[in-house]
Amino acid sequence: MSTLGLVETKSIAAGVRVADMMMKRAGVDLVKASTICSGRYMIQVSGNREEVKTSVEAARESGAILAGTFVISNISPEVLAALKHAAPVSRNNALAVIECKTATAGIAAADAAVKESGVALPKLVTGQGIMGKSYFVLAGELTAVEAGTSAAKQILGKKLIEAVVIPSPDFSVMNALIKVER
Repeated sequence: MSTLGLVETKSIAAGVRVADMMMKRAGVDLVKASTICSGRYMIQVSGNREEVKTSVEAARESGAILAGTFVISNISPEVLAALKHAAPVSRNNALAVIECKTATAGIAAADAAVKESGVALPKLVTGQGIMGKSYFVLAGELTAVEAGTSAAKQILGKKLIEAVVIPSPDFSVMNALIKVER
């Protein structure tokens, strides 16, 4: 997958209609389309950049009320892996927890953070069970975690709720949040 398109609608019914429009407008693959909390619907499509852009543009033109749209080229493998499951990290890492107002913004910010700083992305939670918000965890050397957090903040702008960096997290706190290698 070279490019990922993300659309988040504020209505489930409208989201299904938008997903159909997106698929019919361009030659993309539907990665995932599902409800998230707060009655929102998130659509993820992949393919070549131009097709994904065309598909996401169809959503923007749909008349549906959107919570967010993103087109992410060269999506990082870490983001794709984190969307599927949490990955263990070293106990000695610094951590950042970045909380976002929407699911799609969190994915875009996590991708920017990983690309900018080379940090690990052990956890990415998008929308389900947290009122449609998202959050992700960065792990690595302190300077890299700080750089990744800064990159995420730039992408998020007003969609940032809070970002914290913890230089040496307590093992029990870290282990409660993510898997930690012993």
